[in-house]
Amino acid sequence: MTISEFSIPFKYKTWRSTPIKWVASHALHHWPIFLIALIGAVGNAALAGVPAVEFGRVFNNLISGNPSTDLFIRSAAFIAITQTIRGLMQFTRNFGFEVTAQKIERDVREEFYISLLGKSMTFHSLQSIGDLMARATNDIREVNYIFSPGINMVFGSLNFLFIPLTIGASIHPALLATPLIFIVAYFLSIWHFLKILKPVTTEVRDNFGKMNSRLAEDIDGIETVKAAAQEESEIALFRDNTQAYRDATIKQGDIEARFIPLLLLALAMGFGLLHALILARQGQIDLGSVVSYFSALSMLGFPTNTSIRSYSMISSGLAGAQRLLDVMNTENNLDENAEGHVSEIQGKVEFKNVSFAYEEGKYSLEDLNFTVEPGKTVAIVGQTGSGKTSLIRLINRTYDPEVGKVLIDDTDLREWKLDSLRSQISIIEQDIFLFSKTVAENIAFGKPEASMDEIRIAAQKAQADGFIGELEDGYETVIGERGATLSGGQRQRLALARAFLTDPRILILDDSTSAIDSQTEDEIQRAIKTASAGRTTFIITHRLSQIRWADLIIVMRKGCISAVGNHDDLMKTSKAYQAIFGEA
Repeated sequence: MTISEFSIPFKYKTWRSTPIKWVASHALHHWPIFLIALIGAVGNAALAGVPAVEFGRVFNNLISGNPSTDLFIRSAAFIAITQTIRGLMQFTRNFGFEVTAQKIERDVREEFYISLLGKSMTFHSLQSIGDLMARATNDIREVNYIFSPGINMVFGSLNFLFIPLTIGASIHPALLATPLIFIVAYFLSIWHFLKILKPVTTEVRDNFGKMNSRLAEDIDGIETVKAAAQEESEIALFRDNTQAYRDATIKQGDIEARFIPLLLLALAMGFGLLHALILARQGQIDLGSVVSYFSALSMLGFPTNTSIRSYSMISSGLAGAQRLLDVMNTENNLDENAEGHVSEIQGKVEFKNVSFAYEEGKYSLEDLNFTVEPGKTVAIVGQTGSGKTSLIRLINRTYDPEVGKVLIDDTDLREWKLDSLRSQISIIEQDIFLFSKTVAENIAFGKPEASMDEIRIAAQKAQADGFIGELEDGYETVIGERGATLSGGQRQRLALARAFLTDPRILILDDSTSAIDSQTEDEIQRAIKTASAGRTTFIITHRLSQIRWADLIIVMRKGCISAVGNHDDLMKTSKAYQAIFGEA
């Protein structure tokens, strides 16, 4: 199986410098539907002021002493028509923002997924799967909420702030005072609200990620937890995480409960009505105007009441967007080298003064030097922790050496185009990963266009065709996640079949036959020997039966090469090799 980093470009350019710019770049890509939503928001708010004006006219007509039925009918008809149109505008607003939100969620999900596939193994080795899943699911969903109901409610309600200004100015200039003071105080309080809310929403998102990470670890390691009878201990640890998430959420709720604009609304309604009544008593406006003005002031309730929810969702969405950007903007420490060397690999592999460290200053491999000619089979042996797996991970550029060079066909791996290099190298790990797909799809994972005949031939070479035929649906049997429904030996034979199907120029087997039973071991050995013919093969193994027929044996000890040679020579000259196989 080939492990790759792909720098697949996203379908359009996004600005990743800040969460706001990133979200805005997605919204601009969908500007037609976003514009329709904005038009609906403005139209809805503009028509919302019609009833307030008509109520004042009707009230004056009622108290005039000679009410006109025609005016009632005209006002009722006008309100009915305008509010019907307003309903259509409101539908346009809600529909437009919802479609925009869903499209952006889809695109953000795709962009994030492409970014994850493009990260190096160094990144994935250090990243919690549970936290990544929290970002890929919950945080992306929070970005959706920025637009619906977040921005939907913000744009839809902000327009209502200016209706009292328009109606107040048309009645008496002095009536501009209350709505103007309210608007200034409203925006200042919103600015303060978002300022204190931002770190709390970030804390909520982070704690959710930690809780999800712990859950994923426990599910993945459930067998270990149960075998060690540590259920209560793990429950206690998970409870600590849920408590931290709960505390952060309550802190957010506490801030939302002390939302100042609610108090400002009550003051504006009270002082606005008092001011209008004073002007009416002085004879500067009539009572119908008081009714119209108070009705207009009541519209301030919509932006005020929706602000708590909408701005909180925008803040949470931006916190989620920042967590997504933290992952996507993490530098990939392997250069794909898209313009690099491309050719068919012949199979010569050379290590020149190679040293490698997972952590800076602590070398896992040090000063490795050896050359493998094309078509040769190399066995890498050594005690646990000697650096065997680290060595083979340098061959396909899972990692790059800190010092020295790894060359294939006399070309430094850094000069190869990465996907050209990886497509010709196949690695079968000790921990086999199979997908929850059919047996045939798992075998053809590296070559999805393969025919069933090719898949069957690969399975036969790997000694897998027999047990596959005994499965309920044969090659169409859907296996469980990670191949949980298969035995260890069956999983490894499917991995071998996958490797045989891709016909790599370099084949790497990382202790890949450890779970194969003794009955089929000889057959598997012959299959591997057949598969290795004509290609360079690296085998990490403790099985002497595999080591004996290797053209070259590299003995690893504490990250260094202790000895190189064949079995007979090493048994005479290498104490480290003798310590491993002295009893064989």
